[in-house]
Amino acid sequence: EFKFLPKLIMVLSALGLVAAAWGKRILLFLGLVTLSLFGIWALYDMYKWGYDYGHNLDPKAAIKVEGMVYQPPLIGHKQLLNFDAWSTPDIGGWILFGVMGLLAGVYVLEVRDLSKNRKALGQEA
Repeated sequence: EFKFLPKLIMVLSALGLVAAAWGKRILLFLGLVTLSLFGIWALYDMYKWGYDYGHNLDPKAAIKVEGMVYQPPLIGHKQLLNFDAWSTPDIGGWILFGVMGLLAGVYVLEVRDLSKNRKALGQEA
């Protein structure tokens, strides 16, 4: 993951810059969809890692409770015996959420503006 993830982020960033320079609504929409799919994949990958981490314990582990797994939470808080486990997005996740929010806002404004322009010209949306 850490070998291809930086390259994938650079490609997504470059595609976003191309879409911004070209100025087409469809590219804005495709960028939003692509970033959303990337975010979903990242959450799934993080869940899968946490599941493996919590379920495949070393047979020689110092602390083992029969029937209990040590899977950390995907997002939020979880009590694991006497440990509080917290998981929240770091700066990269917050940036991703922010960019997705900005893209969604710009797309909504663009579609609303297009609808107003069509109505002003007497065309149906």
